[in-house]
Amino acid sequence: MAGDRDRAIELWQEAHAHQMRGDLDRAVEVYRLSLAEHPTAEAHTFLGWALSFQGHLEEAITECERAIDLDPDFGNPYNDIGVYLMQQGRLEDAISWLEKAKVAPRYEPRQFPYMNLGRIYLKQERWWDALREFEAAARVAPRDRAARRALHEVRARFN
Repeated sequence: MAGDRDRAIELWQEAHAHQMRGDLDRAVEVYRLSLAEHPTAEAHTFLGWALSFQGHLEEAITECERAIDLDPDFGNPYNDIGVYLMQQGRLEDAISWLEKAKVAPRYEPRQFPYMNLGRIYLKQERWWDALREFEAAARVAPRDRAARRALHEVRARFN
């Protein structure tokens, strides 16, 4: 089975390269080949990501749920489900998924769920909650310019 996993990882990397070049159809196809070879949480998550760019948010959520079933410690699919729910306007539903992403043992970039929660709280005009999330994002990723900028913008609201 190790050979199957190695081939699946090669295919996942190929699919990711297609996705980064904007060839979403080919990326989806190769992610599915990777999953047929050996299912991984990463391939399910990134297949979901590619599907989301094609506007297939429900399918993207399903792929992330499959990723979580395979590896509940992998934080990316929790964050991604939160983002897809945000895109559907389901902000309250997104919050619990983003909270799970924040505490997932295996997750990078760690600041994303904090940033996404901050965005939700801004839309809900929950200024102090947004501030807390952006402060945490800047704390866990001090070099992230977007996190620092978001924190600065929220702090400016209090002046």
